[in-house]
Amino acid sequence: MRISEYYKLDRTQPYLDFVDVYLNTDIPVFVNPAAIRGLNSTWGSDCVSLLQHFFESLLKRIKAGDKNAAVSLLSSLSEKNEFHLGYSKGKSRGHAFGQKSGTQVWKALSESKAAKSSLLSDLEDTCLMIEGIGPDMVSDAICNIIRGPLLKYTEEMCRYYGIPLEPDVNSGSIWNPHEEQWETKLISLPVTKKYGKLVFVPKIIVRYGMWYAADEYYRHYLLPAMQQDEIEARSALVQTLKDGRKRVTKKSLIRKYGHGKSAIVEQTLKRPEILERYKQVKGQNVPKPLSHGDFAEIERIETPDWIKLLENIEKIPVGNDTAGDYEDSVEKLLSALFYPSLCSPQKQHKIHDGRKRIDITYVNAANRGFFAWLSQHYSAAHVFVECKNYGKEVGNPAIDQLSGRFSPSRGAVGILICRHIDNKKTLLKRCIDTAKDSRGYIIALDDEDIAELVNEYLKIHDPETYPMLRRLFNKLIM
Repeated sequence: MRISEYYKLDRTQPYLDFVDVYLNTDIPVFVNPAAIRGLNSTWGSDCVSLLQHFFESLLKRIKAGDKNAAVSLLSSLSEKNEFHLGYSKGKSRGHAFGQKSGTQVWKALSESKAAKSSLLSDLEDTCLMIEGIGPDMVSDAICNIIRGPLLKYTEEMCRYYGIPLEPDVNSGSIWNPHEEQWETKLISLPVTKKYGKLVFVPKIIVRYGMWYAADEYYRHYLLPAMQQDEIEARSALVQTLKDGRKRVTKKSLIRKYGHGKSAIVEQTLKRPEILERYKQVKGQNVPKPLSHGDFAEIERIETPDWIKLLENIEKIPVGNDTAGDYEDSVEKLLSALFYPSLCSPQKQHKIHDGRKRIDITYVNAANRGFFAWLSQHYSAAHVFVECKNYGKEVGNPAIDQLSGRFSPSRGAVGILICRHIDNKKTLLKRCIDTAKDSRGYIIALDDEDIAELVNEYLKIHDPETYPMLRRLFNKLIM
């Protein structure tokens, strides 16, 4: 049973912002630190800061020989798996650093030349150089280190989707970067009778595995450099081919220098620039978020039913009485359509001390495509959506209402959605006037435009580009 089924959300994974995990076991995806670093959002920056601070604090204690403090930090990573991510079969067990005991991991780290040198700078580096530490352990450790932001995210998602929260639930260990220690609190969390408490994870930060792989690094980065060094040194491993070319086989290098993480550390200490190159290449090629198709395969569910989503919008009667239904149906479609560019939706988001509300607010987390371009050239940390279930033509009041929600910090880009636009030229001119007056950028869409947007999305190979939105936005700035 998944979260969506347990709480009867009438939604499946494509229409949820968090990973719709099974309650009684894990799904084989992992929180990827490269994905977190790639987020173009305040939430992502907060998580990166926590990860860096924790690892620096841990290495500082290891280098100082403070075993008790280091073991204490590591042992607090052994929380139960409330995240339900990983390779566990049957009941979720978790695989964080503490599961093997903080003492064992401390021993591996303290005895490693990588930890004593400057080779280890990020938590995922341990996947490359520390024996016994794999991607599942690092993923669970990351979840525990960023537990604070995940707890806040869980509460927001519960309020958004109507999932009941239990008060005074033990938070588990939360990393306090100011005190450099773990702390616990009593907070509100979703709690199931049979499976206990849950902590939600945004689906935008999970991948099939870690982005760093020890075997890949050794075979495709270190060994080629070692081959060249042997050739230049004219060592006994060098073979001369019939055409006069020199070569050194990777097998001969492995026989001489060994393999595994200890060999990786020894050879990287001689060539630290190879590690920097590997990390640079990885940083420039961050894996894309899992697609709807990926999740469908992992969770054995259907991909978005775009026809049904459009039909649900079209069949809603016009008028104030069904305005809420219209907003809900539009949000469900847009959340699937704009994933992974836009995430963390909020409905009726309050601003100006509650005096104003925005129908739907999305965090712009895009690092590619149309919404990434927006954030690079305009104030677009958030994208605001206003839904008007009017039977009449939308005019200046609706435009002024949406533009009044903009600010330099929140963003100045919005989408105005209504049932039908009789005179698109006139409405476009009003939106252009708003842009020229430096009051923000508004793209107006009606039901027919949304259908066109979906059809275009299904036809192109790179849906995050949203050519139709780019064309409409260009009209505002030309």
